[in-house]
Amino acid sequence: MDKRRIEIMDTTLRDGEQTSGVSFSVSEKLTLAKLLLDELKVDRIEIASARVSEGELKAVQEITQWATEQRYLDRVEILTFVDGGVSLEWMKKAGAKVQNLLTKGSLNHLTHQLKKTPEQHFNEIAKTIELAQAQGIKTNVYLEDWSNGMRNSKEYVFQYLDFLTKQPVERILLPDTLGVLTYSETFDFLSEIVQRYPDSHFDFHGHNDYDLGVANVMEAVRAGVHGLHLTVNGMGERAGNAPMASAVAVINDFLPEVDIAVNESSLHKVSKLVSAFTGFGIPANKPIVGDNVFTQTAGIHADGDSKNNLYFSDLMPERFGRKRKYALGKLSGKANIQKNLQELGLTLNDDELKKVTARIIELGDKKEQVTKDDLPYIISDVLDSDFQQKVFVKSYVLTHAKGLQPSTTLSLEINGEIFEENASGDGQYDAFMNALRKIYNSRKIELPVLTDYAVRIPPGSSSDALCETIITWKLEEKEFTSRGLDSDQTVSAIKATEKMLNII
Repeated sequence: MDKRRIEIMDTTLRDGEQTSGVSFSVSEKLTLAKLLLDELKVDRIEIASARVSEGELKAVQEITQWATEQRYLDRVEILTFVDGGVSLEWMKKAGAKVQNLLTKGSLNHLTHQLKKTPEQHFNEIAKTIELAQAQGIKTNVYLEDWSNGMRNSKEYVFQYLDFLTKQPVERILLPDTLGVLTYSETFDFLSEIVQRYPDSHFDFHGHNDYDLGVANVMEAVRAGVHGLHLTVNGMGERAGNAPMASAVAVINDFLPEVDIAVNESSLHKVSKLVSAFTGFGIPANKPIVGDNVFTQTAGIHADGDSKNNLYFSDLMPERFGRKRKYALGKLSGKANIQKNLQELGLTLNDDELKKVTARIIELGDKKEQVTKDDLPYIISDVLDSDFQQKVFVKSYVLTHAKGLQPSTTLSLEINGEIFEENASGDGQYDAFMNALRKIYNSRKIELPVLTDYAVRIPPGSSSDALCETIITWKLEEKEFTSRGLDSDQTVSAIKATEKMLNII
């Protein structure tokens, strides 16, 4: 059967800009407008409120000029007011052709804010629509506080809609202005309206104050609305608006009778750009666009993914231009590590894999997560340890205080015998080496000379600065290196030194 087409209107640049502390520059608005229409493929964009500022006017002029060249001008909308034509004059200067006229959708707002009768309000609205029509401007109409209007003054809402559906308007926009609707109310209210006025186009504009934005969007579609208003990352006043990415995924997966034009594979890119422009980070666990939502942490999940995709759902990351990740940390099993090795093109035998897994779990106990970029360093560190260990750095105390020389107290086990020494030095590692020399001098054993000391962290690592220390030693005429790996630089150097002690 033919699918029912739903329009998606993005209002990130207008309602999303009402997020506290957010203001887009002219170039940012233009960049996002292009991305929303050209790449994300939303049907319409609401980009500004009339009469706000000179900067807003400049931004709208830039967007309407571009939209005219692309033949998109009828998809660009401006919020306007019942103000005797002042907003329409602003629109003419801005080059815009579609107004979203803000009117009162509840008797409470009309009575206490405007202090007017319904008849007075309707007359002013009719004059504004007539004036717009004379200037070649199309009109959509917002019923502000419509959701409370349906709860508390339904007779007024229907009186208004009886009038409005006879006016030359393109769309009627029904906002849950304060985000107070439950999903059952959303369905009931919208079903009643759509059935009562079958020849009119209705949009639903949901807010997210109770975190019901996506649920309400779903019920609005089921109720028969013709359009939805969404914002990227759920930007908007207070708790924000219904979020674009989640709403699109829900519609595509659970409402097969409906068709939308949005390009899912661009959702993540647009989300990241809006985050960069606004300075508002995306929560790591935010559905569809958060950093962690396609990351498996538990080893059992990675194992299940390898066995008939047991932990996959329809929310495949590739749909949204993303890839599944397998976290490395104390919950990792061999399966997580093998998934990361495959991506790096590396293979290990079972024994090597066990050693690497044990090392990652040990590191995971110290820090939340090890990254894929860390993995080659960990492998190098573990596989470099293939010697029979006879020397153990059992414990140490490193001190560093302002005005005092750093010092180390060291406990070392050599062939089962414990030695302890204390020494100071120019730095913590120098103090450690001085204490070590005291122990070896007492046993009349010469230590190698340190000829090179290099520290590096994995490129692109987002871990807590997991670092590898590579020390080159010279003993008589022979040079060799040892490596240590830890999240603490001095500790990684001590681990490299412990390996050297076992090598000699």
